Amino acid sequence: MKPASAHPSGAPSIAPAPAALCSVAAADPSGETRSRYEPDAALAYATMSDPHRSDPANVTRRLLILFALAAGLVAACWLTYSIAWRNGVDTLRRNAAVRAERTASVLKSTLERYESLPYLLGEHPIVQDVLIDPSPDNVKRANLYLEDLNRHARATVTYIISADGYCVAASNWRGPGSFVGAGYQFRPYFVDAVKGGVGRFFGIGTISQAPGYYISQPVRRDGKIVGVAVVKLDLEWFQGVDASEPLVVTDDHGVIFLSSVPAWKYHTIRPLPGRVADSIYQARQYAQQPIAPLPVTIVRTLEGNAQILRIGGGRAAPRYLASRHGMGDPDWHLITMSPVDPVDADARNTTIVTGFGYVSLVLLAFYWRMRRARVREVMRSRALLQKAYAELNQRVAERTADLSEANEQLHKEVAERTRAEQELRAAHDELIQASKLAALGQMAAGITHELNQPLAALRGFSDNTRVLLERGDQASARENLEAIAALTERMGKITNQLKLFVGRARPRSARAPIVRALRNVVGLLQKRLQGVELEFVLSNAAAHAGGDADVNGAGGAREPLSLADDHPELVAHCDDLRLEQVLINLLGNALDATAGISSPRITLEVETADATLSITVGDNGPGIPDDVLPRLFEPFFTTKEMGQGLGLGLAISSSIARDCGGSLVARNAPDGGALFILTLRRARVQVNPAPDPLSASS
Repeated sequence: MKPASAHPSGAPSIAPAPAALCSVAAADPSGETRSRYEPDAALAYATMSDPHRSDPANVTRRLLILFALAAGLVAACWLTYSIAWRNGVDTLRRNAAVRAERTASVLKSTLERYESLPYLLGEHPIVQDVLIDPSPDNVKRANLYLEDLNRHARATVTYIISADGYCVAASNWRGPGSFVGAGYQFRPYFVDAVKGGVGRFFGIGTISQAPGYYISQPVRRDGKIVGVAVVKLDLEWFQGVDASEPLVVTDDHGVIFLSSVPAWKYHTIRPLPGRVADSIYQARQYAQQPIAPLPVTIVRTLEGNAQILRIGGGRAAPRYLASRHGMGDPDWHLITMSPVDPVDADARNTTIVTGFGYVSLVLLAFYWRMRRARVREVMRSRALLQKAYAELNQRVAERTADLSEANEQLHKEVAERTRAEQELRAAHDELIQASKLAALGQMAAGITHELNQPLAALRGFSDNTRVLLERGDQASARENLEAIAALTERMGKITNQLKLFVGRARPRSARAPIVRALRNVVGLLQKRLQGVELEFVLSNAAAHAGGDADVNGAGGAREPLSLADDHPELVAHCDDLRLEQVLINLLGNALDATAGISSPRITLEVETADATLSITVGDNGPGIPDDVLPRLFEPFFTTKEMGQGLGLGLAISSSIARDCGGSLVARNAPDGGALFILTLRRARVQVNPAPDPLSASS
């Protein structure tokens, strides 16, 4: 690495300027170095102007700029607020118009649905008869008719008023608040109908004290008005409208009789004249309730019949944009109240964003101006940096020497790491060799484990044969000798299969009958099974799909399984000898688990499905501890005492199950004991009605 040299253009680098200046400031305190640099430094700084000097002209100019910027900020914020508020109010008015049109349409459709009902009621002979002759029979018929009609029409009350103003029949004649016999001469809807017109009236009932809308029609008989038919409707559903955006309906006098805010009902938007208040009182339209005006203050009047209102006392009262919508006939007005506070909040937020944007632009312009001034100042200070350039080169040379030393140290560390890597590879090769020796030991231990049980059976058969020969039972002795020959052949197959297992050979497409394998295993372990309750069960999982599992974890129909029958349909994809090896290991483990129990019981259940066969080996032993379950199928893991097992049985069995395309799992039964479930692929075979020679020989 070469020492740094001067720039080709003759200008020094700017980055190390602070270090150079510091070195100049830290010169000999005697003053010689200081005196050498001070004249030039004074000359250089004499050409630089102080940007912070207090010149009256500069102060005045800055104040003017600050005032102009503040005025621009105020103007931008005011303009933004005005435009945002106006747009928000326009949006409120459009939404209010749509909402009012929809609500008025629903309300008018409700009223028009019952508009013709009083006329149809007055044309019915039963209604006309009771008005001509109000006998008890005619009144009863009319009451029943009105009750049935009111129930089907879903009106509030339907009733008939005679020409003298008294109700002769009503749909609520059964209840305590019946209208029968009440006088309605003062009601406007009765007066309008008696004169031959259609009466429409909203008021509070004189008997039920419930508000409602009344529609009346004259009842004519032979061209003469003999009474009035009236239908009362309940409009209280209007209160279910969202109270955050109130809706009110006023009558022709300006009285609020429907409102989504219940506290506003039976108030007025403006004070009523005296004669209008007297007519409302005499007609008992609102049950003599005091009709007081709402505390409304008009804040602002907008174009298009809209106003900004404040409802309530004080400046904190909520403000609403009120829009009036006429309904025609009846002469009602629908007033929508849209809160203005969200519009104010949106306008404020928009104004704040505009203010921040304006301030950001001003700050950006100020930063750009300061940046230009800083660049000019840096350009003027280059002369001072040239004097410190020599010291900078010296420091670079020193730093280069340090880097060279560090590079040499790095080379030493790389050599050390290379030597360590070689030693690590040698240790890895030794570990591979040790793993090979361990694999040979595991294979020898596996062969020993798999041959222990056949050897025990051979000893039992040989002892039994000696006894039979002493007794002279030649036939039984011959059978034992044949069994011994079969066991020796089986031992040869075991060693061959274990060699395949160690070599990870895949099984061929062999098939093994399940029942025959169980029969051979039981015969092999016959001596150990003495005194143990052994149960064989056959279940069909497809018979009861989705049903609850039985106690052994299998579902479906259950029936005893006889080993005397061959069951040729129970065939699995597995080599018969490897299947027997797995079953011997599982059954041997179950016998070990129940060794210390007074009444040992082992259950072998074969569960059939469309594609699989499952063999469950369950016992009533102590079960499997929770900390043992995860390691149960690891090689050389055992819970038995020293000398009673190598911990390879379940590992070999699990490997055989995987090689055959199945699985082997273990868990604890709900009622105690352990469950080992061997699942294999089911083989589809042609069922042969001929008996199995092996079952016949056994």
